[in-house]
Amino acid sequence: MYQGCIFDLDGTLLNTIHALTFTTNKVLERFHLPPVGEEDMKQFVGDGYKKQMERSLICAGDRELKYFEDSLPVYMEEFEKYCLYKVVPYDGIPELLDFLKKKGIKTAVFSNKPHARTVETIEGTFGKGCFDAVYGERPGIAKKPDPAGVAAIINEWKLKPEDILYFGDTNTDMKTGEAAGVDTAGVLWGFRGREELEAFSPRYIIAHPSDIFKAFED
Repeated sequence: MYQGCIFDLDGTLLNTIHALTFTTNKVLERFHLPPVGEEDMKQFVGDGYKKQMERSLICAGDRELKYFEDSLPVYMEEFEKYCLYKVVPYDGIPELLDFLKKKGIKTAVFSNKPHARTVETIEGTFGKGCFDAVYGERPGIAKKPDPAGVAAIINEWKLKPEDILYFGDTNTDMKTGEAAGVDTAGVLWGFRGREELEAFSPRYIIAHPSDIFKAFED
């Protein structure tokens, strides 16, 4: 049985699409560019805020990315204010976390969101101490799909890759799990679809958090 679970944040634990879109549009507004929609944003996120802003600027008409460098500090400024805007856990996530805790299984968050905002978002939604480890983008830990963050969590827990199940909703997550040598669970309630996840042959594809309970049966 698995001894630890590592979760992506955006689109896996929490529906953050309103906060991400709202913040990005605040930045675009600052540069007199039109807003992007939430459906577009679902395709833009997952690879860190810099890539998110690059894709958003192009979508908004700045194809030469003349505002890219200037947009980054503005994004960080706005995201500090709005990172919890309309953020909610997905249906069944609190119950899954309770289930894992009762089983004695360690839990962690590994996100490409900046570390301070990752911690704020997790603690602001689930409270302090809900997870055994929380990793966001920070110096010394490369962004996903680099597996360094997963490896650091496994090392912190003194476990092995085969002890871990990694949950995510995008190709970036599936690549991360594959590179780290851990089993993956692709989740269908997030920002991407089944076809994207199935391309990476995850160990599990689940439509609701309760679908994974059977993987932890003794």
